[in-house]
Amino acid sequence: MRSMTPDEARRFAARWLPAWTGNDPRKLASFYTDDLFYSDPTIPDGVAGKEAFIRYLSKLLANNPDWAWTHESAIPLEGGFLNKWKLDAPVGDRVVTCRGVCTVQMTGELIHRNEVYFDTLRLIAAIGDWNVRKSGPTRASDHSSRSRRRERNRDD
Repeated sequence: MRSMTPDEARRFAARWLPAWTGNDPRKLASFYTDDLFYSDPTIPDGVAGKEAFIRYLSKLLANNPDWAWTHESAIPLEGGFLNKWKLDAPVGDRVVTCRGVCTVQMTGELIHRNEVYFDTLRLIAAIGDWNVRKSGPTRASDHSSRSRRRERNRDD
């Protein structure tokens, strides 16, 4: 298993990373072998096989059609490379930037193992904040009303 040079990794990432944008799970899955393994912070135990990966991507990419992934640098690894990347994720009226790494292990020209690592705290917090702001004061007051009713029922 030969590692990829930083230049080979950069060229591969220039084709692969744009497929993470645009909500096309099958296009993205075309960069992977049929017997792939993929994991990220939301599925630390991962998914195995292309069909399971496509099912996972169908929801993930539908929720994030406009995010953009950028290759920043690569470190050669046996059978592939460590990809250092930047993610710009639109969340409501702002863009959250995250940086992370992923292992990319290849079989021929396709990825057979891809493990993604990054701190999701800022992204999850931004999504939660946007969901609260998006739902508006009606939902917050409904929640408060329900809480007050539960308190009254407990007192009875």
